[in-house]
Amino acid sequence: MKIEELEKTLKECFKNAERDEKNGVKHKGLLIRRPNNEEAKEYLQKAKRELELCDFYREKGFDYKIPEEWFYTLYYCALAILSKFGIETRSQRYTALFLEYVKQKGIIEYNDEFIRRITVYSKKGEESDVNKREEARYSSAIKIEAVKERYKETNALCKNAISQAEEIIFSNKYFNVPRDLLG
Repeated sequence: MKIEELEKTLKECFKNAERDEKNGVKHKGLLIRRPNNEEAKEYLQKAKRELELCDFYREKGFDYKIPEEWFYTLYYCALAILSKFGIETRSQRYTALFLEYVKQKGIIEYNDEFIRRITVYSKKGEESDVNKREEARYSSAIKIEAVKERYKETNALCKNAISQAEEIIFSNKYFNVPRDLLG
């Protein structure tokens, strides 16, 4: 998505979330709050634990659970980054869009692949780890050959995501929500 489209979509998201909260309705997007480094660190710990579950599930033969853990490893890294910015999210879609926006603006360095894998696509033919997680979770299969085939590669990718998220979280840099999204 182009930066202009991202900006317009995210502006609307922040505006709607704020309006919903003022009206006593739980928002379904992104809401600005205070940056929370401790929460960000806790999300990173959670991401690491999700990745540990992959080895456990693999060892016990629960292949169908592994794509879910991979997805949540990546998603908790994203939530850690949003916490560093001071953003509460209730939307996988907007979480990915925000990361894409701040990456395109050069505010963070974060691999496009990590963002793509947590992106929720609505068009047929577009697929991410969201789809793989749902397919593994809701199909009747217990053993999944594709999981075995991509296990080492995807675990390495998740470790890399954790590492890049740690660089952002543990940096001394203060991250603000870009003003372009607030007006």
